[in-house]
Amino acid sequence: MKMRALALASVTLSLGAGVALAQQYPMMDTVAAKVVSRYESATCEQLWQARAMPRTDDAQFLVSVLRQNADMRRQFFAKVSGPVMEKMFACGMIP
Repeated sequence: MKMRALALASVTLSLGAGVALAQQYPMMDTVAAKVVSRYESATCEQLWQARAMPRTDDAQFLVSVLRQNADMRRQFFAKVSGPVMEKMFACGMIP
């Protein structure tokens, strides 16, 4: 009986830790979802035009936050890199 209770407690703690990690940076999750959505819905021409424009204040702030927080940066890149790279490749923006 003790083993069963210990196993249940272990699983509960593991699941709780996973939820906590998933919600560690809720604002970053929102921004990452917006970035992915923007890339997925944009045409190649729109992406080329946006690339030529200077960064907005919001984008500059995001970059500064990501430069300061390595863990957040890793999680952000993990969320956006696949869809963004796929679109950039399809549009000829990367070789």
